[in-house]
Amino acid sequence: MADNKPTVTTEDNITTETYTVKKNFWETYSKPIIYLGGALIIILVAYFGYQKLVSEPKEIDAAALIFPAESLFDKMAQTGFNKDSVNIVLNGGVNDGVNVTGLIKVASKYSGTVNANRAEYMIGACYLHIKEFDKAIQHLKDYNSNGATQVEIKKYILLGNAYAEQKKTEDALSAYKKATAINVKDETFTADALITAAAYADYIGKPKEAIELYQKAQDNFPNFPTVQSGEVEKHLAKLGVTK
Repeated sequence: MADNKPTVTTEDNITTETYTVKKNFWETYSKPIIYLGGALIIILVAYFGYQKLVSEPKEIDAAALIFPAESLFDKMAQTGFNKDSVNIVLNGGVNDGVNVTGLIKVASKYSGTVNANRAEYMIGACYLHIKEFDKAIQHLKDYNSNGATQVEIKKYILLGNAYAEQKKTEDALSAYKKATAINVKDETFTADALITAAAYADYIGKPKEAIELYQKAQDNFPNFPTVQSGEVEKHLAKLGVTK
């Protein structure tokens, strides 16, 4: 994209979210149940046995495998991304003497687990940094935040970045705007999403949408640093909006 494009954040740290796997037995078996008490007990024991013997160990294995790659990912998020480290995170290798299982393998082998899901987010972020935008979009879309709204906001900002780099302006603006609507009370991530969306709307020649988004940031998040510093007011003034 042109050099004068607005700066958009690509913060990639993942907030550890609580995820509860639910099994709605009664909805699945909604027809009249005429099982004997003993039969029902067998069904329940079989289910909980699966959880203990299959599902939980699978999660434990995935958690152990993902840890080195996630640690390297977090380090890059703080110090900067480079192709060699991204390649190790994605495909595996050795980092500082530690064997790293690639996130692509974790996501595939442990599909359906919490850790495989989290891997999808990091894979998408990594591909974005090495400019493989189609793959970034695919994996970010596969990630399910399961109610972790701050990560969901960041997911859509990253999707917006990927679409913007592909010059898919409508898709990019749509993703940025989705990020603004996930949790309208979040004073950090939503405020940042509003300003990012506003800057991009201005950049692609949609001043009315830019004004609306900047004003939402200004009205709803007066204590956000970019608002408090007067930067948003300056942008609005350039767009012809003055107090």
